Amino acid sequence: MSQDAASGKKLLVIYEKLNGHFGDLQWWPGETPFEVIVGAILTQNTNWGNVEKAIRNIKSGDLLSPGKLLRMKEAKLAKLIRPCGYFNVKAKRLKEFLKFLKLRYDGDLEKMFREATPALREELLGVKGIGPETADSILLYADGRPEFVVDAYTRRIMERHRIIPEGLDYEEIKRLFMDNLPKSARLFNQFHALVVNAGKDFCRRTPRCGSCPLKGLQA
Repeated sequence: MSQDAASGKKLLVIYEKLNGHFGDLQWWPGETPFEVIVGAILTQNTNWGNVEKAIRNIKSGDLLSPGKLLRMKEAKLAKLIRPCGYFNVKAKRLKEFLKFLKLRYDGDLEKMFREATPALREELLGVKGIGPETADSILLYADGRPEFVVDAYTRRIMERHRIIPEGLDYEEIKRLFMDNLPKSARLFNQFHALVVNAGKDFCRRTPRCGSCPLKGLQA
């Protein structure tokens, strides 16, 4: 068996074990594609509970729309999203995306999502403050495109189980999943959610290997 085939087989084993433990996680939470995008930008360097508080603040004023947030003063937006941390920086990043959406797609998400995936991903990466993880989260969770999302938990779990060596960059880790799994947005959605939950509950900086569903998985 080739190394790629072995890696692909092991990824599926990890998926099945985690899926059996956690079940269908139905991630990402969000009522609309725009809410998902806002969440993807705000969740950088914080936990989801804080993002939910920030989004509730925006919703409480009926302000969760591209036009309303774009017209809002940056200082007011920063105050609303204060619970998610780094609120001044994140207000700027959210504004940058909103400006991009307005200038490039007339503020129309449906128009933006008619763009082909490679071109749209490149455009998103050109928006200040949007990196690969955020761009792929937008593509996968807001529009259901089969783009795997890599985060710190993904790297940690894959390195500890010796599926990847230390030091790979984002695109190299993403390619492992893209090349060895069926191109399914539903699969990528659930797999990423499973990895996040496994990272939070078990594969911490100080790991809880004794109760981990991946315990005993051959390295």
